[in-house]
Amino acid sequence: MLRITFPLLEILFSGKGGAWMEEFQLNTKIVSGPGAIGVLGQEKARRVFLVTDPFFVKNGMADRVVRAAGAESWEIFDGVQPDPSVELAARGTARLKAFGPDLLIALGGGSAMDSAKAMAYFSGTDAPLAAIPTTSGSGSEVTDFAVLTHGQTKYPLVDRRLQPALAILDSDLLDELPPGLIADTGFDVLTHAVEGFTASNAGTIPDLLAQDAFRTAFACLPASYAGDRSVRLRLHIASTLAGIAFSRSGLGLCHAMAHVLGGRFHIPHGRLNAILLPAVISGNAPAAQAKYARLARAAGLGGSADTVALRNLKNGLIRLRKDLGLPQTLSQAGAPPAQVWAATGEIVEAVLADPCCKTNPVPVEDYLVRRVLEEVTGNF
Repeated sequence: MLRITFPLLEILFSGKGGAWMEEFQLNTKIVSGPGAIGVLGQEKARRVFLVTDPFFVKNGMADRVVRAAGAESWEIFDGVQPDPSVELAARGTARLKAFGPDLLIALGGGSAMDSAKAMAYFSGTDAPLAAIPTTSGSGSEVTDFAVLTHGQTKYPLVDRRLQPALAILDSDLLDELPPGLIADTGFDVLTHAVEGFTASNAGTIPDLLAQDAFRTAFACLPASYAGDRSVRLRLHIASTLAGIAFSRSGLGLCHAMAHVLGGRFHIPHGRLNAILLPAVISGNAPAAQAKYARLARAAGLGGSADTVALRNLKNGLIRLRKDLGLPQTLSQAGAPPAQVWAATGEIVEAVLADPCCKTNPVPVEDYLVRRVLEEVTGNF
């Protein structure tokens, strides 16, 4: 059994005379540990609709999951692809409505869960959604978010009805993760934690979750990347905690830019976050310096003065990015600088329209987006 503690829990009781009140509710049941998919049988489902990708059909995991559910009949939609499109969601929605399940299961990374959430939302099904993440990054197993792509644009869906009823964090599914995927998705965890912690809607309980998630992910990522399987459940749970945090607090400029640049240049989402996050931290520093400093100290990066701690946080993320073999610039990630600059006006306009900007700690204006682009584009 894994025990999670929150060293700053006393903050919850620091209000004077009951002068403030916060509301926090999580409707997702979370089950974690080896063999956790066995709890699917407790749902007593008769008809199961599984959303996944071809890989999990070929390796037998999809069959293992539906059999764990103990259903009398099932259907597997295995058409999930990275950056799921509106068209893919429409095909799945039609299949889902025709089958009429009493349990919907998503198996895979963030793309599988985004696809299943969209299908459930557009079909209007009453079937509960069980989310089984096989990567530690998106946090989608506990969030109210899903992202669909149409053309070169990513569209975030935000609705409480998108929150899964059950999240299964099965450590047995994490043994064979490739290092590159650990790096990409791991930086997604860090970014969710940082942006959830500093978002304008942040609150006491989400802050505790985000801070613990950041500390854990920052500590565990190098070991997991190097092949240490013993830390992967901790990283998996950190991803879930960060997901809970940002689902309540909101995100910010880093995710808004990652959505736009990912849709245009087809760079993995977590990799874009790794490139963008240090530059975004600098841009948000006037409003979020104190909170960035708290994250730096929580992760052991030190800094007695907030300005020093913020600098240590940015430099620590840059070092980690290098240690995980991630690109430092958009150019290194495969986005030609000439194309970035030629499309700057369109990129800026799309970023400003992204809903993640609404909870950025400083108002997102044209100059701020351009400033971040200048830092991350790289050389010709």
